[in-house]
Amino acid sequence: MIGRLRGIILEKQPPLLLLEINGIGYEIAIPMNNFSLLPAIGQETILYTHCIVREDTELLFGFIKKPDMILFRALIKINGVGPKLALAILAGMSEKQFLSAIEHNEIHMLTKLPGVGKKTAERLVIEMKDKLKGTSKSLFSLATIGEGLAKTEIEAITALISLGYTHQEASKMVKKVAIEGANCETLIRDALRTTL
Repeated sequence: MIGRLRGIILEKQPPLLLLEINGIGYEIAIPMNNFSLLPAIGQETILYTHCIVREDTELLFGFIKKPDMILFRALIKINGVGPKLALAILAGMSEKQFLSAIEHNEIHMLTKLPGVGKKTAERLVIEMKDKLKGTSKSLFSLATIGEGLAKTEIEAITALISLGYTHQEASKMVKKVAIEGANCETLIRDALRTTL
């Protein structure tokens, strides 16, 4: 899977961005609110990406901030929320606003988002609360994951979270096996072995 791209912006045609990397142009869908954060055409940028491969197409979604990508991945796992709706949700409110709406059952706030009706909003609240149970609101905020940790430890924790572990579980697992100089793959493998 393509997880991150760095390249030159060739075109901006919201919601699509054309990014050139080594002579190849990648068409990437990004949230509308990310366009104002992008540098000018002809400038280099870095995007965190999520690739969806279907029988008839390959879709690439990009995000300036990694927490947005993590939230996008959590959203598309919810029944009835596809990639386009997930992008609309990310464009319609910040991560903090969204998590607050989920935490406080603010269905009326969610229904203000384009494409989100009452039933979808209720499903978002129920299913996202399950994903957030036992974790802090900073689940998606990578800035809070790694205070005082090595980069490889942060990457290992993030990988374990993407596998379905809570932030607390992932942190505890990695701390148990963390040794100086260990690479990310070793940390993940050793952390997973502690669960056996």
